[in-house]
Amino acid sequence: MFDALVPFARNWLGAMQVDVTRYVVFSVGVWLTLWVVLAAPLAGRKIRDSRPAARQLLIEFFVSIRSIMIFSTVGLLTFALFRAGWLPGPYIARSWGPLWFWTSLVLMIVAHDAWFYWTHRLIHDRRLFRTFHRRHHRSNNPSPFTAYSFDLGEAFINGVFVPLWMILVPTQWPVAGLFMLHQIVRNTIGHAGYELFPARKDGRPLLPWITTVTHHDLHHAQAGWNYGLYFTWWDKLMGTEHPEYLKRFAEVTPRERRQLEPTSSPSPV
Repeated sequence: MFDALVPFARNWLGAMQVDVTRYVVFSVGVWLTLWVVLAAPLAGRKIRDSRPAARQLLIEFFVSIRSIMIFSTVGLLTFALFRAGWLPGPYIARSWGPLWFWTSLVLMIVAHDAWFYWTHRLIHDRRLFRTFHRRHHRSNNPSPFTAYSFDLGEAFINGVFVPLWMILVPTQWPVAGLFMLHQIVRNTIGHAGYELFPARKDGRPLLPWITTVTHHDLHHAQAGWNYGLYFTWWDKLMGTEHPEYLKRFAEVTPRERRQLEPTSSPSPV
């Protein structure tokens, strides 16, 4: 019995090591780069005047490690299926060649954005919020360490996407690794507190379909808006984009940008 559990323990520990390393490298790296080394030259792109307390950063860090433990536990599902020969997807995907390798990565990112948007809106329901999402919104003024600061239920919801995708869509393991790398990069940057995305001359985002730092920061400030993770299209389609998003974005990009005209303020969905 013990011998049968050893491969699962090794897989769990290996997944933990990889994911913790990714989280530490990017959360600490983004924090150190923006909040320490480049704090002065980037002062004009700071979204809020205040900074979260050191206690918040420590809590976020340790709660994020707990979330990674949940991710690794949920990930044992795909390991068990693969070990039992019931997960042929990685072999099928490999036989489909390099074009499918990169196509599946793009599709995985797009699908995860949809998964995140709709599950995110779901756990904002007042009947679920306190149990599933309150921990993340305790970081009203987020930091790069906020990336995985989840309640247990939210950590499970976020962690189960990769196993479900691997079961349903033929995908190579390296694609899943690249997806996780993309996810943690976007997640830490999205909570960075500094607007890093470029603006056009009129002050609008250069890539309007990409969620900027301001986009997600507004969600932490006013939780009824901006549920998207990577892309803005679900918020635009469903009417949940913050009515002052473009104005706020223009305010934290270079001052020579033109200020946008005021927009009306529809009710949040």
